[in-house]
Amino acid sequence: MRILVVGAGAIGGYFGGRLLEAGRDVTFLVRPRRAAQLASTGLVIRSPRGNFERAAPPTIAADDLHAAFDLILLSCKAYDLQGAIDSCAPAVGPGTAILPVLNGMAHIEVLEARFGAARILGGLCLISTALDAEGRILHLNDADALTFGARDGVRSASLEAIDSALSGARFQARCSERILHEMWEKWVFIASLAGITCLMRAAIGDIVAAGAADLALQLIKECAAIAAQQGFAPSAASLQAAQQALTAAGSTITASMLRDIERGAPIEAQQIVGDLLRRGVKTPEPRSLLRIADAHLRAYEARRAREAEQPPAT
Repeated sequence: MRILVVGAGAIGGYFGGRLLEAGRDVTFLVRPRRAAQLASTGLVIRSPRGNFERAAPPTIAADDLHAAFDLILLSCKAYDLQGAIDSCAPAVGPGTAILPVLNGMAHIEVLEARFGAARILGGLCLISTALDAEGRILHLNDADALTFGARDGVRSASLEAIDSALSGARFQARCSERILHEMWEKWVFIASLAGITCLMRAAIGDIVAAGAADLALQLIKECAAIAAQQGFAPSAASLQAAQQALTAAGSTITASMLRDIERGAPIEAQQIVGDLLRRGVKTPEPRSLLRIADAHLRAYEARRAREAEQPPAT
């Protein structure tokens, strides 16, 4: 099975690298800067689950992409989605499956509009990774799960082939018959984590120390209610896990969105928080924490856009 990984960043590089390590036929679709970096230093993974290095891993530029692949793994940020779609479109043939692992649901609708619903799988990943200054992939914890499945729950022959290709690498691959439900459960958790840590500008343990664990629980409740309205009520087990994670004393966990804000970077606010809010009641309660979190993130985006338009100081 020919696998195209769109990008070789912290997530795509990790899972693509592990598949390379397992002997799979993997090619990375990368921009010129990352291609040069990989040609020079190789693909490097530093992980508690074991390190991996591959000198000059297989890469291709968008302009050179002319043949179809069997599977496209898409792990870009939401604000890069349209560019990623345009760059990988030449690799989509009659039998191509696309596996996106973005958060939320808006990307599914965008991909369906471009490529058709039949070829878009559901997917999610649970992993914490980052790139260091030299472009090495740093795996920051011991979680590295990639979950995928047909959105209608049917296990077709093509899905079995994908399952076989992704299994056996040094990460936890799992084919789910309830992938949409699991995507919604993750969305509830991610929106709650991003909302509370960005609002408080603090890690979970610091929020707990401030006596505000109840606010994290309230945000989980709001997000879970929206999921239930949409027909995907989170399971008791997933809610309990979210509640424990977001009220753990001493926890240093923050959302990656907060880390992006702290370095003045673009954020996935509308994909993760704003879109969830829009799928809820038409007029949220004025004191809705999700609404307040959305306004907070929109204000950051507005300030960032305004500052970008200002002429440089002389």
